[in-house]
Amino acid sequence: MPVWDKTQRTDDSLSSSDFSGTKHRNEYHCPQGHLLRSDWRPFKNARTHITTVNTIIYRSRQSDCAKCPMKSRCCPLTRFARSAAAYMNRHATLLVLSLGLAFTSNRAKDRKKVEMLFAHLKRIMRLDRLRLRGPSGAHDEFVLAATAQNLRRMAKRLCPTPPRIAVGTA
Repeated sequence: MPVWDKTQRTDDSLSSSDFSGTKHRNEYHCPQGHLLRSDWRPFKNARTHITTVNTIIYRSRQSDCAKCPMKSRCCPLTRFARSAAAYMNRHATLLVLSLGLAFTSNRAKDRKKVEMLFAHLKRIMRLDRLRLRGPSGAHDEFVLAATAQNLRRMAKRLCPTPPRIAVGTA
């Protein structure tokens, strides 16, 4: 599955890479030096501030953004403060992005091979519906179908069909 990096902006506004942050202090700084934090006040119950998509939202103070000269470039569509999302697995995402560029040409070919095998199982070998009950029955049925499919492929590779001689009238 490809990973898309959508942190860079295409318009003239600031992207998330323009903000510098310190992970151990749990805060970011905008290009003007204003502070963005995930928690501005203490809570009675400790909160992690991690959202359901594994991000932490850092927000600046509204008073800082109101008088900032870069407001039109930083957050042009918002009336109030700037917020920036920091992904929990940002380093792993960058690693996948750097490695994924080398494998993009082979992915479609590999996926097509696998999809063709599943299509063959479903259409030709009629594995669109399982006949045995339970997880063990489904496992047994799939193993038998995959074995039959592999034997068929092996027979095609080991014993190619002899060339046909055309019978013609003279």
